[in-house]
Amino acid sequence: GTAMQRFLGPLLCLWALRLPAGTGAAARGLDVASYRERVRAMFYHAYEHYLESAFPYDELRPLTCDGQDTWGSFSLTLIDALDTLLILGNVSEFQRVVNVLQEGVDFDIDVNASVFETNIRVVGGLLSAHLLSRKAGVEVEAGWPCSGPLLRMAEEAARKLLPAFQTPTGMPYGTVNLLHGVNPGETPVTCTAGIGTFIVEFATLSHLTGDPVFEDVARKALKALWKNRSDIGLVGNHIDVITAKWVAQDAGIGAGVDSYFEYLVKGAILLQDRELMSMFLEYNKAIKNYTKFDDWYLWVQMYKGTVSMPVFQSLEAYWPGLQSLIGDVDNAMRTFLNYYTVWKQFGGLPEFYNIPQGYTVDKREGYPLRPELIESAMYLYRATRDPTLLELGRDAVESIEKISKVDCGFATIKDLRDHRLDNRMESFFLAETVKYLYLLFDPDNFIHNDGSDFDVVVTPYGECVLNAGGYIFNTEAHPIDPAALHCCRKRKEEQWEVEDLMREFYSRKKTKKFTLKRAPDHGEGENAKDPEDASSEKGGEKRNSKKSSHSLLSCPSQSFNSKLAVLGQVFLDNS
Repeated sequence: GTAMQRFLGPLLCLWALRLPAGTGAAARGLDVASYRERVRAMFYHAYEHYLESAFPYDELRPLTCDGQDTWGSFSLTLIDALDTLLILGNVSEFQRVVNVLQEGVDFDIDVNASVFETNIRVVGGLLSAHLLSRKAGVEVEAGWPCSGPLLRMAEEAARKLLPAFQTPTGMPYGTVNLLHGVNPGETPVTCTAGIGTFIVEFATLSHLTGDPVFEDVARKALKALWKNRSDIGLVGNHIDVITAKWVAQDAGIGAGVDSYFEYLVKGAILLQDRELMSMFLEYNKAIKNYTKFDDWYLWVQMYKGTVSMPVFQSLEAYWPGLQSLIGDVDNAMRTFLNYYTVWKQFGGLPEFYNIPQGYTVDKREGYPLRPELIESAMYLYRATRDPTLLELGRDAVESIEKISKVDCGFATIKDLRDHRLDNRMESFFLAETVKYLYLLFDPDNFIHNDGSDFDVVVTPYGECVLNAGGYIFNTEAHPIDPAALHCCRKRKEEQWEVEDLMREFYSRKKTKKFTLKRAPDHGEGENAKDPEDASSEKGGEKRNSKKSSHSLLSCPSQSFNSKLAVLGQVFLDNS
C-alpha cells in the first residue's frame, strides 16, 4: 500500500492542482461536488466546536476554545446556524436544536441589544426556521404556518424591539434594553441601515400573525429615510432619529447604508410592492450618477456629490448580487470582477481597500470571514452559470481553510497581509458565508427550486402552497418563503373560502338543491375539475353540463330571485 501511495501521491497532487484551472465542464463538475463536501466539513468543524466549547454563549472564541456573549445573550450562533443545518440536509440536528431553543432562550433579560442585529439574526433566524420546520420533519401544530413555537419566539423578540420605533420621525433608536425599552440618555443617532432593514422580517411577522404593527413601523421608517434624502437623491450614513438631521453625510452603498437598499428590493419582491421598487430605482439612478466610477462605487458627500472617500469596503460586495435581482446582470458582473481582483490580491476582502492606491487602509486590513462577495457569486451563478463564479467559491474555500482554520473552528483574520488572527468567529460565518458557499456548489438544493416542486398545506384559512422556491434571503441569509405570507390572511376574503364552499356543494352527501355555475375547466390549479362533478355530468345531468364562461370569482348578472351569492361566488337555485 505505501509504495503505491508514494507513487500515486505526486500524481494526485498534480491532478488536484490542475483541476481548478481546468476548462472542461466535466472537470468542473467533479470540482463542484468535492468543494461542496469541503464546505460541509467546514460547517461541522465550526459548528461542533461551538456546541462543545461555546454554547450557550452567543459566539465561539476559536483561539481559546471558549465562548462569549456579543449581541445579547441568545445562544446567537445556534439560532443563526439553524436553517443552514437544513440546507445541508441535517434534519435530526435541526429538530434537536428547535427543542433546545424552545427550552433555553429567554428574551426577558436586562441586556442592551442592537435593534438591527437582533432583528436580522434572531427574528430572521427564528422566522426562517419556523417556515422550514415542516420540511425538516418537525411535528408542527395544527395552525402552522400561522402559529408555532418558533413564530411565537420571533414575535416575542420583535416586540422587544418595538419601543425603539417610538420616535417623532418613526425612525428607530439603534439600541434597546430588552427588559426596560429605550434607555434614558440613549443616543438618537442611528445608521441608515439600522433604520431601513426591517421590512422583510417585520412584514413576514405581520402576515403570519395578523398583527399589522410590525409591518407598519418598518414601512414608516423606510419612508422617513426616503423623505429625508438629499436634493440630488442620496442618503447619508447616520441620522438623528429625533430631529431627522443627517449627522454623517457620506453617501455610498457600503457600511451603514447597505441593507437599506437591499431591503427596498427584497421587500418589493416579497410583498409585490411597486412603491418600494420605484424608491430603489430612483436611488439606483442617483448612485450611478454620483458614486459609480469605472464599475467601482466610491463615497460622496450626500448634498454635493463630491468624492469623500475613494474606498471599496468589503460590505459593498453584496451589490452585484442585488443588481442581479433587478436583472442588471452585465453591470453586476463587471463590478463583481473588480471586487474579485481584490480578493485575489489578498486571499480575502480587506474591510477597506483604497481604490487609487490599490492597497488596504490602515487599521482596516482584516477579513472577519464575511459572506458578501460569495453571496453575489451565488446569485450571479444562478443567473449566468459563468464558471468564474465557481472559481471565487473555490478561492474562498482554499483561503478560509488555509489562513483561518484552527483546532477549535475558524478565526477572524485580523490582517490579510501577515495572516494574524483574532479570537472571534462571528455568527454570520455559519449563517451566511458557509450557506452561500454551499448553495453556490449545490445547484440541486431545495432553495434553488424553480417552482416545479411544492407542498400544499391546509391552514385554518384554507389551502396554501409552500416551498415552491423564490426564497427571499434576509440580510443574514435567512430564507423567507414569499408564499407563506399568503397563508394566514385573517380576513377570509380570499379564494380558499370559496373553495371550501365548492367542496361542500360538490359533496354527494349534500342535497343537490344548489349546483355551482362553473368556470371553464383548465384542468389544474384553482379551476381543476372536481372528479365527482365530472362523473355526475357523465351521468346525464344535462342542466349542469353547459359551462359558463365567467371566471370563478366574478358575479354574472341574473335576476335577483334566482341566485345566492357568497363572497362573490354565485350559486343557482335549480330546484
